[in-house]
Amino acid sequence: MGKIITLTTDFGEKDYFLGAIKGVILSINSEVKIVDITHQLQPFNLISAAFTLKHFYSYFPAGTIHLVVVDPGVGGKRKPVLVQTEKYVFVGPDNGIFSWINEPFQKMFHLTNSKFFLNPVSSTFQARDIFAPVAAYLSLDVKVDEFGKPISKIVELRIPRVRFKKNKLIGEVIQVDNFGNLISNIQPETVKSRIRAIKGGKILHVRQPFCNVAKGEILAYWRSAGFLEIGVNQGSACEKLKTETGEKVEITL
Repeated sequence: MGKIITLTTDFGEKDYFLGAIKGVILSINSEVKIVDITHQLQPFNLISAAFTLKHFYSYFPAGTIHLVVVDPGVGGKRKPVLVQTEKYVFVGPDNGIFSWINEPFQKMFHLTNSKFFLNPVSSTFQARDIFAPVAAYLSLDVKVDEFGKPISKIVELRIPRVRFKKNKLIGEVIQVDNFGNLISNIQPETVKSRIRAIKGGKILHVRQPFCNVAKGEILAYWRSAGFLEIGVNQGSACEKLKTETGEKVEITL
């Protein structure tokens, strides 16, 4: 089976960025299979990137190379890195996007070997000049040890803390999906009592699935990914509640 490289970015599809990245990869290995996960992540949103990667990477075959680029610190002090687990290799910036991977890291490297970079390396497009060629050479079975210097840790990105205040639990929206569903940082083990109200006093019930409520009705439910989510049956909770990522989700217990 040929190698697979997945691409996950906040680049969108309007500009030339993806074309350049794919061109670099295919110029090095024309036989590799490139799979686009999404390029519509909220720009510069590291939590969104980490959340997305966490919930798709393990469904790919062993040996898959996951290239992820959401990089508000491009050109700065953050390191370009390679992370290897038992089954996968991850390539991208060391800004926390790999810290939610659910399996032990076997090896980690700071990408320093310019032999595997384009020349010159742009300060603003390292996805093309560093990450894409490194991923392509990995797909040709170049050993991970050749790409740079071993490191002992990477940047950790923490899920925002859930706070408690009297009889209330205060979380926040960490992701808005394509349907306008609001994904919070609230997990089942956090909620010790029955939820009575959520989101500005609007009375909701934790129900699942959507067919249990009328069209246009707001509901809260436990997402398959393990977080409390707010949705609207056949509608957008983001639009209906005028809520985006980072906004508070308040629950009365």
